[in-house]
Amino acid sequence: MLSPEQFAVLREDGTERPFSSPLNHEKREGRFSCAGCDLAAFSSSTKFDSGTGWPSFWAPLEGAIRTKEDTSFGMARTAVDCSRCASHLGHVFEDGPKPTGLRYCMNGVALKFTAGPA
Repeated sequence: MLSPEQFAVLREDGTERPFSSPLNHEKREGRFSCAGCDLAAFSSSTKFDSGTGWPSFWAPLEGAIRTKEDTSFGMARTAVDCSRCASHLGHVFEDGPKPTGLRYCMNGVALKFTAGPA
């Protein structure tokens, strides 16, 4: 079962308030999985503090996500969805750190963290 906030993000392409997720401060080794289906999507080794208020990563795990064009709110962005259940996770931008130069800006409510080897 999803919380109302998770449902709004995962199923209705919503966005959580910036700086509201405890995952912003998560620094342990582990994996960040889709809250909709538990598919591992990001490793803690690619997480960084983007200063934007959402958990950010410079790369997803292989095969974990798919992207699509998002023209909502009068701008062109690239939305990130779970490759297994199609849940909306966030957006990817081209202003991230090396080595990819990408910033996968994810909604914390769309992810579940599991500590352990990444």
